[in-house]
Amino acid sequence: MKTFLMTAALLVGLMAAEKPQAPNTLTEKEKKDGWKLLFDGKTTKGWRGAYKDKFPEKGWLIQDGTLTISKSDGSESANYGDIVTDGEYSDFDLTFEFKLTEGANSGLKYFVVEETPKPAGSAYGLEYQVLDDDKHPDAKKGRNGNRTVGSLYDLIPAKDKKANPIGEWNQARVVSKGKHVEHWLNGKKVVEYERGSEAFRQLVAQSKYSAPSYNAHGRFGEAPKGHILLQDHGDRVSFRNMKIKTL
Repeated sequence: MKTFLMTAALLVGLMAAEKPQAPNTLTEKEKKDGWKLLFDGKTTKGWRGAYKDKFPEKGWLIQDGTLTISKSDGSESANYGDIVTDGEYSDFDLTFEFKLTEGANSGLKYFVVEETPKPAGSAYGLEYQVLDDDKHPDAKKGRNGNRTVGSLYDLIPAKDKKANPIGEWNQARVVSKGKHVEHWLNGKKVVEYERGSEAFRQLVAQSKYSAPSYNAHGRFGEAPKGHILLQDHGDRVSFRNMKIKTL
């Protein structure tokens, strides 16, 4: 009988250990390690519209623990608007999940600086591309695939990546420490670079970011700190499990 009870207790423990972590939550270990939720799954706390002092009144929806930008006309930051974190970050480890609809385009930007006067389109920042590579035309633009999902948008293409099918969740990660930055997609590192290096600046010079407007207040992508931004590009895209740790 004693052996049976011990075995039963062990099985219960194993089942509890295997239970998936609920979305938009932190484990005790994560809390101890310094992780913070950027999205609590229920409210817009910690976010506001880019260049605004409050959250957009429409377009961004919170449903079933996800933060979703609604479908509009495909325009960049022209309908409901981008959203940014209240806080600014420099050295960080950021993880998030995204789910695309067919033909969708969005992006997560970091080191975002709200320039004055406000530029046309989205706020300036380095972008982790969120895109349906098969159905959105932007995937075939740029250079060598540097506008495809997981890429450093218009600068460095994601390599050896595997995105999940449309309608399924993908896990993304951005790590920034000093000048070193990495992009991860579904557990695999797909981009690695040094901000401000000669190689980085050469890539900028070959991209749309070489335009004077992107460098009016300093070199593009080299701000010492900045906001995290989620982009409204006129397509329906969902986000959840957004967590960040200061390094």
